[in-house]
Amino acid sequence: MPNAFLSNWRQNIIYIGFVVIFIVFAIALNDKGFLNINNLLNIVRQTAMIAVMAIAITFVLSAGEIDLSVGAVAGLSTVTVAMAIAVGGPSAGVLAGIGTGLAVGIFNGWLTTRVGIPSFLTTLAMMGIAKGVAMWISATAAVPILSPGYSWFFGGGNIGRIPVLLFWMAILAVIGHIVLRRTGFGRRVLATGGGETASRYSGINTRDIKFKVLVISSCAAALAGMLYAGRLQSGRFQLGEGDELSVIAAAVLGGTSLFGGKGTVVGTVVGALMIGLINNGLILMGLEFSQQLIARGAIIILAVALSQKQS
Repeated sequence: MPNAFLSNWRQNIIYIGFVVIFIVFAIALNDKGFLNINNLLNIVRQTAMIAVMAIAITFVLSAGEIDLSVGAVAGLSTVTVAMAIAVGGPSAGVLAGIGTGLAVGIFNGWLTTRVGIPSFLTTLAMMGIAKGVAMWISATAAVPILSPGYSWFFGGGNIGRIPVLLFWMAILAVIGHIVLRRTGFGRRVLATGGGETASRYSGINTRDIKFKVLVISSCAAALAGMLYAGRLQSGRFQLGEGDELSVIAAAVLGGTSLFGGKGTVVGTVVGALMIGLINNGLILMGLEFSQQLIARGAIIILAVALSQKQS
């Protein structure tokens, strides 16, 4: 087993890298509380929403598509959820969040698979539309959430010392892994991304597969927005801004191919945690924000280059 692991070290670079970076930060930042349990749990809290969206993006990339609107959809979802809770309570908020994800996903999927607009352009446009709508309906102001029950269940609560966000992330990771690896739908997603023409000739409705993964992605982004709203007890259009870059980076770091046909949910979650680990460690090191961006980008590029390069 160890020999097999080492012989496929490029495929396992994300796990090796995660351990190496953790050890380096643990040694270098031991006196700054890096290994403090509260700090480690904070990494989970800060990473969970990225991981939730990245799990869904794994399906999108595996099918040969991309979704750049996830961050903006998460921000829009925080606003619709907060406004719905103010009018109809937590149940209305949950329905509003789900409805936001479905509406955006169906629109993205329809434009991409029925109209024929590339998903890159469709979701790039949706990024602006979702952010604009969120700013418009909220008048660019934060919308408070005055429901302790909603806030506890959707991101703000703890079971003992364990944040509820960890359970959300773990449950969705297990579901995503099983669906991608153990179901016919998952196999059709990978086949579609691996060779769309061949998949169509083998009887796979590739257009339907791409439609579904884009809907899944938007729904996951809306769920991430619901978690943002619960954790921060408010809806703000700025929440989720720029997350699409971290989400895609997490999936690619984990071993999902940008060109389709290859994806791993477990690797994606580790990739998301690795990004959170890097962010936290660089902050504790006292680097300026500009230096953090440089160091974070260099580490991600190195990891992706090592994992993607063919031996």
